[in-house]
Amino acid sequence: MSDTHTATLAGGCFWCLEAPFQELDGVHSVTSGYCGGDVPDPSYEAVCSGSTGHAEVVQVEYDPETVSYEALLEVFFALHDPTTKDRQGPDVGSQYRSAVFYHDETQRETVEATIERLAGAYDDPIVTEIEPLETFYPAEAYHQDYYANNPERAYCQVQIEPKMQKVRETFADRVAERGE
Repeated sequence: MSDTHTATLAGGCFWCLEAPFQELDGVHSVTSGYCGGDVPDPSYEAVCSGSTGHAEVVQVEYDPETVSYEALLEVFFALHDPTTKDRQGPDVGSQYRSAVFYHDETQRETVEATIERLAGAYDDPIVTEIEPLETFYPAEAYHQDYYANNPERAYCQVQIEPKMQKVRETFADRVAERGE
């Protein structure tokens, strides 16, 4: 078994990234949390106020022998609009910005190359921020596995379910077998 690697990604509400990434083969865990701010150990309420500088993120632990970092980035860019600054769907504010928090220089180079490759696929420029990971703060327990624990909630049905379908259809070859 290879080492587990980590990707830290921000693309709107963390619930909208957590559940789709949990579908992928080679992903061991996905943790919702906060990165990029200047307040130690922020609460959800503080992050939502927009005053801490944090983005809602997911930290994806994965097996690079099964799913590459580049493949994770392809899914990430398909799940959100990287051309909108501080907004994804109904969620508005810097905490919902598009950002990749890289863990090493190889990740930084891969993100830059991926953005360059994808740039022509969008009508507007990609505004995804590329920042070194400094500190990741896990979100409160009730945010973890949110979609799995609350599938009937309107937000889950309207915002997350279409992303689940997109991953299952667009990246069918990367979706883990059910019951694994």
